[in-house]
Amino acid sequence: MSYSITEPSRAQKWMAGILVVAYAVITLLPLIWIIATGFKSPSDSIAYPPKLFFTPTLEGYVNLFTTRTRQTAEFLAANPPQTWYQEIVAKYGMVIAGPSRFGERFLNSVIIGFGSTFLSVFLGTLAAYAFSRFKVPLKDDLLFFILSTRMMPPIAVAIPIFLMFRQLGLSDTHLGMILLYTAVNLSLAVWLLKGFIDEIPREYEEAALIDGYTRFQAFRKVVLPQAATGIASTAIFCLIFAWNEYAFAVLLTSGNAQTAPPFIPTIIGVGGQDWPAVAAGATLFLLPVMVFTILLRKHLLRGITFGAVRK
Repeated sequence: MSYSITEPSRAQKWMAGILVVAYAVITLLPLIWIIATGFKSPSDSIAYPPKLFFTPTLEGYVNLFTTRTRQTAEFLAANPPQTWYQEIVAKYGMVIAGPSRFGERFLNSVIIGFGSTFLSVFLGTLAAYAFSRFKVPLKDDLLFFILSTRMMPPIAVAIPIFLMFRQLGLSDTHLGMILLYTAVNLSLAVWLLKGFIDEIPREYEEAALIDGYTRFQAFRKVVLPQAATGIASTAIFCLIFAWNEYAFAVLLTSGNAQTAPPFIPTIIGVGGQDWPAVAAGATLFLLPVMVFTILLRKHLLRGITFGAVRK
């Protein structure tokens, strides 16, 4: 019996399929558990042994988006709940006092995360193009210096940054956090994008320049479309860092510019940590990055095809 060198056997396909499914289950299990915890009651969320089957409730989401105060039985009898979410908190002898700060913190994450991502990719694309196409003095030394900023954890310089932000009035501001995350992500953006732009043949730009394009027009109409895959990949990596960053957000923000990561663990419920509300906040916090990645999946999956002109 002859076997193909390139075509895997049926047993190999089955084994690969089993490994992929097992890896997917192991990877997705914590995410599924977090999502399920968001629909549990506080008692079910801390039950031991853990409950796999439970009665779903939106109590965690109600607690996430509202603040509550305890009231007397006479007050509750005189002011019966009018909506389903008021009925949920009334079971604990409480009433809704107003909205929580989660919406503001979530909006701060959107502004800071996407703002720093745009700035990192924009500046990184320009710098990568310059390093790739022009004769920059001490280019190798400058690239190594840019790379060296990634050689230590950013939190190692937290104290100098804290003192600098305090002197400049950037503490607890959107602008300060956007600039900080941009500075951290810029080296990654430059190195990733330079690799993609290096692979784009110079002949494309030379042909555009011969046709009468300016250098900027050639960059905008020739290089950027070809580098779309690299830009999309870089944007996702930059957004993931800025979106999930916790240490700087705790140290440098407290009110106006505080993002969701340091806020979600502080959600307190009746008798302690409100785990369903924490899980609900974590679930909602995952959505923007997931949607952003799905929107850019075409650029991530198609690869780079440059045509026939190669070096």
